Amino acid sequence: MQPKSGANGTAVTEFILLGLVETPELWPVIFVLFLLAYVVTVGGNLSILAAILVEPKLHTPMYFFLGNLSVMDIGCITVTIPSMLGHLVSHKRTFPYGACLTQLFFFHLLVGVDCFLLTAMAYDRFLAICQPLTYSTRMSQTVQRILVAVSWACAFTNALTHTVAISTLNFCGPNVINHFYCDLPQLFQLSCSSTQLNELLLFAVGFIMAGTPVVLIVTSYIHVAAAVLRIRSAEGRKKAFSTCSSHLTVVALFYGSGIFNYMRLGSAKLSDKDKAVGIFNTVINPMLNPIIYSLRNPDVQAALWRVVLGRWSLV
Repeated sequence: MQPKSGANGTAVTEFILLGLVETPELWPVIFVLFLLAYVVTVGGNLSILAAILVEPKLHTPMYFFLGNLSVMDIGCITVTIPSMLGHLVSHKRTFPYGACLTQLFFFHLLVGVDCFLLTAMAYDRFLAICQPLTYSTRMSQTVQRILVAVSWACAFTNALTHTVAISTLNFCGPNVINHFYCDLPQLFQLSCSSTQLNELLLFAVGFIMAGTPVVLIVTSYIHVAAAVLRIRSAEGRKKAFSTCSSHLTVVALFYGSGIFNYMRLGSAKLSDKDKAVGIFNTVINPMLNPIIYSLRNPDVQAALWRVVLGRWSLV
């Protein structure tokens, strides 16, 4: 810490990240596990991207959004895990103040884009099942690009708002973060300024960023469920539902972990449960998405096999 000019205190110039475990003997195990998780996550999402490019059947709006979601998942895990692995290797726990805010910004930017992409995918399912006759015109390539651009713009505004707001707080010690990456709840706990306005801002913006998409997703699937139930054949209902089940699973995991993480700001002390939720947000969700979307989708599975066999044929 260094003296803060014009104030009777000190300004924190770096934070100390405690990481997942404080026992040095466990650091090699943690390093191997999370390096493996990182490789699997990046490899899985790159495979999904390759499958979408290779298979003509996947050149549809749903998989256009899924490809963008895979890029966001790669970015989300890259923002947090490599720096944690670097700390484990170097045995350094310090994290500069500027780097902490940068990590915070990009994490919320990528998660925010994820949030709106999931909403766009729900809207796509609504149009495909409830309004199939106008689907091709209402979900044209121009509309797809507009939805992705709007997702980026909204997420950028949200991330920038929180980063600027957190930069106005004073951090005069302590500077120890009981986590493996920088996020709003942990920084609120360390600030020696009042965080009431920041927490209100988080709830207000969160209501728009998360509440509005949830309402739109639920509304879309209410209409989808009603349309599916009107299908007379059991096979037709099963096929229609199977196109939505993967997306609903990802939505439940994404919003479930996110709500648990950010709705606990009033708790007196952040515990190891928050680390578990952080692992879910940064590692488990991005790693499960390719598995969920390929598990029950024969078109994706066939495209993945084509990618794998194509690679082997080149060796």
